[in-house]
Amino acid sequence: MSTSATSLPGGTWTLGDLTVTRFGYGAMQLAGPWVMGPPADHDGALAVLRAAVELGITHIDTSDAYGPRITNELIREALHPYPDLLRIVTKVGANRDAQGGWPVARRPEDLRKQVNENLQALGVEVLDLVNMRMGDAEGPQPGSLAEAFETLVELQRDGLIRHLGVSNVTTEQVAEAQGIAPIVCVQNMYNLAHRHDDALIDRLASEGIAYVPFFPLGGFSPLQSSALSAVARRLGATSMSVALAWLLQRSPNILLIPGTSKVPHLRANVAGAGLSLANEDLAELDDLTRPADPQL
Repeated sequence: MSTSATSLPGGTWTLGDLTVTRFGYGAMQLAGPWVMGPPADHDGALAVLRAAVELGITHIDTSDAYGPRITNELIREALHPYPDLLRIVTKVGANRDAQGGWPVARRPEDLRKQVNENLQALGVEVLDLVNMRMGDAEGPQPGSLAEAFETLVELQRDGLIRHLGVSNVTTEQVAEAQGIAPIVCVQNMYNLAHRHDDALIDRLASEGIAYVPFFPLGGFSPLQSSALSAVARRLGATSMSVALAWLLQRSPNILLIPGTSKVPHLRANVAGAGLSLANEDLAELDDLTRPADPQL
């Protein structure tokens, strides 16, 4: 396996002292239904991870809550010992229950346990980057992250974590985290139809901090989906390709982590994200989030 330079769309970005490809891979879909249990196709899951590395991807996003533990164990089985350039990003702050829920787990003892479980399952002595997950399944929620984030800072000082980030957070929580310790990324839901973080993305870009959107096609209304499909048909591309390409062109600090459990889909995502959108395409896509004229 090799992580040599390749023509991945978007080039690279630096997370602290770690350089990653802007096109990454999100491993969440490797677990079973509802992100619980083993995959239906174990060998297929390993093949996707190996194909990601062979394509030159150096940024894999995961969590020990996926499965739980299953996704991290698959990553270790497929890729350990890890290529020198590969960076694995994980997150803490939630557990799983028997019903497939995501109960909050942010007490200091919970977070220390989760960090150690990630270390063990991945087979590493230090985690490249750990995101502090806040909010809930409905999205970011107001409230202080100080106690939880300070616990991760302590673990960073202990040498178990290289870099810190935050996930599923409000703008106020981003600022609060930055007041405690440096962060290298923010991971939130964001796409063509959900642009609530536009100002945050621009600020983070000016500070050299990455923004990692998840759900590139999540939450689109039927009208928005139809408009996106129309642009995609005109360009001879898929809606996912257009959505990923738009994200890469939106700002240089945006890193992509689209997930899939199939190698052909992975390759299609990589190829699609390289789509070049002209100014008129971008203007048409921007109209997706503009309210309709009430006079029409």
